[in-house]
Amino acid sequence: MKIVDADWLPYSLPLRRPWQTSRGSLDERRGSLLRLRTADGLTGWGDCAPLPEFGIGEPAARALAEECAVLDLSAQTADRSLAHWLTGQPAPRTIAVNAPLGAISTVTAEEVQAACAAGFTIVKLKAGSAPPDVEAARLADLCRDLPPAVRLRLDANGAWSLDEAERFIAACAALPVEGLEEPLRAPDSAALRRLQAGAPFALAIDESAQLVDAAFWHAPPVRRLVLKPARHGGLLPTVALGLRARAAGIECVVSSALESACGLCALAQIAAAIAPDACHGLATAEWFVSDTGRPPRIAEGRLHLPDGTGLGFS
Repeated sequence: MKIVDADWLPYSLPLRRPWQTSRGSLDERRGSLLRLRTADGLTGWGDCAPLPEFGIGEPAARALAEECAVLDLSAQTADRSLAHWLTGQPAPRTIAVNAPLGAISTVTAEEVQAACAAGFTIVKLKAGSAPPDVEAARLADLCRDLPPAVRLRLDANGAWSLDEAERFIAACAALPVEGLEEPLRAPDSAALRRLQAGAPFALAIDESAQLVDAAFWHAPPVRRLVLKPARHGGLLPTVALGLRARAAGIECVVSSALESACGLCALAQIAAAIAPDACHGLATAEWFVSDTGRPPRIAEGRLHLPDGTGLGFS
């Protein structure tokens, strides 16, 4: 495989509506695509999508794009999808994904019902933009008309103190919540372990990935890891981390940081490779007014991996 050309293609993608979290909101997504061409006519792609607010800096995002484009070419050369090339095993053609609907305080019952009607069985909501008691009461209202098979996935993005998180978890104990990501403003393993012991659903580490150290594996403080390759050193380290976590009985969810269609294709391949039975956070393409290319198709709450070899991005 001889690379004969490389170029960066900047993009600025406006969002259909602001992406709200406890750390603020986004109106557009800026980044660059890396395009590599080989002497035998193959094209490899990578998405550089920095998001400093969530710990994804420019060097990490750029390194991820470079790795992704090379792996795309390697998988194409081997005539396999990237998921198949990474593990040596055929990957499923579809994976379950959650419906990302925004903040608890702003989402409407009609939006939740529309997601259910579209076939999603897990609806994801952002917590932390209003007091915990207020948000718990709002969740209870939204759950009154929730179909029995549908559950809620919540993400506080580090909004709460330990006391606030405990009150919120207690208030949601009887609701159909299947997971809560990053509940604590200042997380540590002891506090997360205390919260997880009192929660009837999985707590998850995402932004506080520094807690996944050598001591983590001796007594994991949470039941779930949210994986973002730019935060874990790239695609290959993320695959290694995911496989180790699953062997230890820890759930893994691959989640988008609002990457463009190119980045989503890579994340879908990673998700299919390491956690084909999980429900992943990859249904974000509809937030964009326009995109860098064709994103993976989603139907009945499942993402369909692109056809072809490598990433499948065009």
